[in-house]
Amino acid sequence: MTVSASYPSAPDSTRIRIQQEAARLFVASGYHGVSMREVAEAVGVTKPALYHHYADKEALFLAMLDGALAGLDRLVQHAGAQSGLHAQLNTLVGELIASAPEQRVGLQLASELRHVSPDRRAAFEAEYRRVWMGGLTDLFNAAAARGELRRDLPPSALARAFLAIIYPLVTGPRLPEPEETARALLAVYLEGATPR
Repeated sequence: MTVSASYPSAPDSTRIRIQQEAARLFVASGYHGVSMREVAEAVGVTKPALYHHYADKEALFLAMLDGALAGLDRLVQHAGAQSGLHAQLNTLVGELIASAPEQRVGLQLASELRHVSPDRRAAFEAEYRRVWMGGLTDLFNAAAARGELRRDLPPSALARAFLAIIYPLVTGPRLPEPEETARALLAVYLEGATPR
């Protein structure tokens, strides 16, 4: 989710502003702490104008999460376009660091997902698993097929281990030296921590 962008023309720019202001409010106050009236006031539109773009608060909230998920999908697709697992993971981690503020917003919003209706929550979670976990697992499956991974562990387990290692790069406060930390994490993941 991009928090600062140059705005395209009319309807799209209004939707972008709505999502940016709503994200700021939801992160600050939580799902139940934000009303559509507050979002409309923050954006500088009327409530009817806001409802023209989003049927209700839940639809707005899920649209923001969909935007965050689309960003993750772009990261996986760009990484997948690289040649070889090392280059793919380096690209993915570099882009996660570059987009860390947006990733943190997405994670904070996702922590409020429990407040949406069960059906919509289940649909979003299924899409998240397909796009993010499925996309990463596809990268690891392809690397395994090329002989780039050890054969005693399934690619899906190696993908989960990779996520566990890189998760600190986009959670909590900004790391003092994120690029150096990322290089160390990738080296440990790809080559181990013991001397060769």
